[in-house]
Amino acid sequence: MHVINIDHLTINHAGRVIFEDLTWAVGDKDRVGLVGPNGAGKSSLLKAIIGEVTPDSGSIVLLRGTSTGYLPQLVDLPPSQTLLQAASKLPPELAEVEARLNLCQAQLADPAVYSNDSKLTRVLEQQEKALAEYDALDGPRHASRVRELLAHLGFDENDYDLPTESLSGGQKKLVLLVRLAAAVPAVLLLDEPDNHLDLDAKRRLESFIQNYPGAVVIVSHDRYLLDEVVTHVAELEDGKLTSYAGNYTAYATERELRRLKQQQMYVAQQKRIQQIEAAIHEWEMKARADLNERHARQARSRRKMLDRMEERGDVIDKVVERRTMEAQFDGWRGSTKALELIELAMGFGDDLLFLDLNFLLRHGERVGLIGPNGAGKSVLFRLILGRMQPLEGRIKTGPSTRIGYYSQEHETLSDWLDRTPLDRVRDVRPMPEGEAVAFLLKFQFKYEQLRLPIRALSGGERSRLQLAVLMQERPNLLLLDEPTNNLDIPSTEALESALEDFDGAILTISHDRYFLDRTVDRVVELDDGALSSFPGGYSDYLLATGRVASL
Repeated sequence: MHVINIDHLTINHAGRVIFEDLTWAVGDKDRVGLVGPNGAGKSSLLKAIIGEVTPDSGSIVLLRGTSTGYLPQLVDLPPSQTLLQAASKLPPELAEVEARLNLCQAQLADPAVYSNDSKLTRVLEQQEKALAEYDALDGPRHASRVRELLAHLGFDENDYDLPTESLSGGQKKLVLLVRLAAAVPAVLLLDEPDNHLDLDAKRRLESFIQNYPGAVVIVSHDRYLLDEVVTHVAELEDGKLTSYAGNYTAYATERELRRLKQQQMYVAQQKRIQQIEAAIHEWEMKARADLNERHARQARSRRKMLDRMEERGDVIDKVVERRTMEAQFDGWRGSTKALELIELAMGFGDDLLFLDLNFLLRHGERVGLIGPNGAGKSVLFRLILGRMQPLEGRIKTGPSTRIGYYSQEHETLSDWLDRTPLDRVRDVRPMPEGEAVAFLLKFQFKYEQLRLPIRALSGGERSRLQLAVLMQERPNLLLLDEPTNNLDIPSTEALESALEDFDGAILTISHDRYFLDRTVDRVVELDDGALSSFPGGYSDYLLATGRVASL
């Protein structure tokens, strides 16, 4: 049964067609991954479903009684509230019924009401009706359901009094998700719910989505999450939506097979069209030479056949290769020991992050550094870069090691926000402007963006610029702090391919499990102030630790 039906939808924004004539349906138990490059219109589609964006044409019809809950990309919880207060905010329907119940309660305490039989009867009838509605909305279970959801997503009672201002971006998303899910809407629309979550939180989110009783539509660049939870993938690209059954891996395989089949059919059809065109030309030549009407009729008949193919839309399009950034790291042979940590200790005040850390990274190794948020992973990077000094221990880099650093907060661009992307890359390596333009265009920048101040760029554009700068620096040790944050899936895949060919060592902090599986050959976990090493990728780490069975 379809709970959402979208029919021939068209949305324009600032003169640009986001998508046109889009048709789609969502079933009542579907788990749909909505994927596509940045700027394809995924968020606009979700906002159109909830009525925040008005389509230029077409319709969106929700099955009668279908409620929706929308989790936006950016969450801003009310200040001066606790975590529990923010999570417990009642849905509008329940809040309205509760307000009527409170009013009835106040009226029943009024002498003018309880001493007047007719007024008392009327208020009691109103209270009875409101109580029935309250029960129908499952109001008595709302508070306990909020606490159950908070526990499921990793919060405990010690977190309830935390002020909303102190919460991380990922925690704010989870709190709003609890508020939405407590109302049990028929459809949850989640726009990048996994952003800024650590690995344990992501696994809890997956469990929540898998067990949700209604339909869920998820915009996410986390391919591992999409593999774990979705039953369908809807790809939005170039204004068109294409549906696939199965999880992300099934989608990626089927998409490639469809594209291969389409290209084969295109080649065969073009060959047939060329044959028909050649026959038409031959009959037209004969008709002109001997004025034979039969040859002219044959030429006209074949020409009409080709015209009808175009009118019916039977002409097969050529497969257009997906445009993505062209990344290449030109690493080089460095010291055998690229990086070594010896008896390292670090903390702030009475808060000790880690003690007696020992770690060796050799040339050519690819290591993924994981651990819960707050364990000290980014601090460890700052120590390696010399931006902080350890309390104890030593950090040694090889004599021919050149470090290249990617910051998840785009710190490497902070001094350049009023300059242009062209200025930034030409500062790293002087080159003619034309060469710099050609280089940056490979990172999916538009020509006009190259002369805009960097502060005008989006998060994804700043991420691609950081990678472009990093490639110009030619390091042989890459320190990557959440390099796939803000990148769409095609850009992430391009980065993975570039890292595969990199001749150097890599130490990367990442919560992108698919990226870790494809990129690293060792996982090192920083937790409770200690490092533990596991050979292989993220999936191997899960098997070694038994984390799959424990959740």
